[in-house]
Amino acid sequence: MPGFGDIVQKAFYLGVGLASYAGEKAGGKLAELRSQVQKLADEMVAKGEMNTEEARRFVEDMMKQAQQQQAPSETPEKTPPSEPRRIEILEEDVEPTVKQASTENVDQLRDRVLELQEELKRLQNDK
Repeated sequence: MPGFGDIVQKAFYLGVGLASYAGEKAGGKLAELRSQVQKLADEMVAKGEMNTEEARRFVEDMMKQAQQQQAPSETPEKTPPSEPRRIEILEEDVEPTVKQASTENVDQLRDRVLELQEELKRLQNDK
C-alpha cells in the first residue's frame, strides 16, 4: 500500500509531465504557425504586394497575436511568480506507525547492503 508521500510524489510527477507535454505541443503548434505565416509573407513579397520589411513585421505581429490568444488572459496587476509555489506538508506527531517501523527496517537493510558491498570489494582486492 503506497504511503501518502508516494502519492504526493506521483501526483507531482504527473503534473510536471502534463505541463511538459502541453509546452511541447504548444511549441510545436507555434512553430507550425510561424512556418505557415512566413510562407504566406514570402508569397506576398514575391507577388510584390509587400516589401521584406513589411513581411517581417507581418510575421512578428501574427506570432504576437497567436501567443496572446494562447496564453490565458492576465490582468497587468497580476504578474506570474518568479518561482514555483511552495507546498508544505504538515504531519501531526503520532505514535510510531507501520511506516516509521518500515523506515527503520529500510535503514537497517541499507546498512547491511553497504557492509556487503565493502566485503565484496575487499574480497575482490584480495584476489
